[in-house]
Amino acid sequence: MSNKAGFRASLLRETRVLTSRTSYLMMMIIVPVLMVLFFTQLLAPGLPLKVPAAIVDLDGTKMSRSITRNLDATELISIDKRLNSYDEAMTAVRRGEVFGFFIIPRNFEKDAIAGNRPTLEFYNNLTYFVPGTLAFKGFKTVAVTTAGGIVQTKLISAGLTDEAAASMVQPVSLDDHPIGNPWMSYSIYLCPSFVFGTLALLIMMMTVFGITMEIKRGTSVEWVGTAGGNMWVALAGKLLPQFLIWSVVGLFSLGYLFGIKSYPCNHPGTMILGMELFIIASQAMGVLFAGIVPNVRLSLIMACLTGILTFSFAGYSFPVQNMYGAIAIFSYLVPVRYLFLTYIFSGLNDFPIYYSRLYLAALLVFPLVASLLVGRLRKACLNPVYVP
Repeated sequence: MSNKAGFRASLLRETRVLTSRTSYLMMMIIVPVLMVLFFTQLLAPGLPLKVPAAIVDLDGTKMSRSITRNLDATELISIDKRLNSYDEAMTAVRRGEVFGFFIIPRNFEKDAIAGNRPTLEFYNNLTYFVPGTLAFKGFKTVAVTTAGGIVQTKLISAGLTDEAAASMVQPVSLDDHPIGNPWMSYSIYLCPSFVFGTLALLIMMMTVFGITMEIKRGTSVEWVGTAGGNMWVALAGKLLPQFLIWSVVGLFSLGYLFGIKSYPCNHPGTMILGMELFIIASQAMGVLFAGIVPNVRLSLIMACLTGILTFSFAGYSFPVQNMYGAIAIFSYLVPVRYLFLTYIFSGLNDFPIYYSRLYLAALLVFPLVASLLVGRLRKACLNPVYVP
């Protein structure tokens, strides 16, 4: 049998398998689409606002009440509790009722007017990184503003004009222009990142499942025989239909994110190319796992573990440069890292495809690595031994 005839026979066989099992329909179409809709809806606000916080006002004066109103008026903090002591506030944090608290000490107004440099304290729970960070930002803004207001009031009392006092408190005015994400929306980079990561997990799982189930059921000999005994042709016939389905799902994801939801994407052509290469690389990872351990359970565990760890180590919310070396290395061993960097460079920062060429080329390395285990996978398919 020629390779062309073997490829056609293998292709038809895999098409029948995909259309005859609802598990493929569910995991390759329904779950990814629902996942895209879920993440875009979950992160629709863009930035968490009004983080629950507490205030401990030990002063009870006009100035301390003004600070409390300023805290509650910020878009980041909601003063949900007014407590009487540090211990009560710490208990509320431990219970998860608030993500931080602000302490105004006794005699704050008196000491501020007398120039005794009173101390404002605030505590935030960074166990929950995003709300804890937002609480810290809101607390610090109000604390700095309060300190500046007190200094400005004292300068005016000493005889300076409002303009002169303001220039001394803040001699340099800041004009902030966030590049790539002027809305400061978390969803602009988190939502595509989560979608890419979930797609990688599903692609690896279904690739592993499709190959190792042949071995489990003892049909792997028939599968390779249909391709004329050529393992490369057998893999091409099995993975091409899946690739076409994943391509449609991937393009739908890009269209929904950057078209319907209007997330910024300056070079859609580069993102489409990156998505296609990303799908190939993720399928190659699945072949790699199936070749290392040609067993359904163990290879699926490897694929799931890798896909789940991708969310932690791909650099979505914590820079790879600041990770421990041994952990940072892992981030470069998963395909989604390179699609994420392509999105940052070309999609958000508007760099031409030239600046993403290394990331796109890196996605082509995964099929080369997987090809090293094709021979081992062929032996396992021709001598199927199911290990429960």
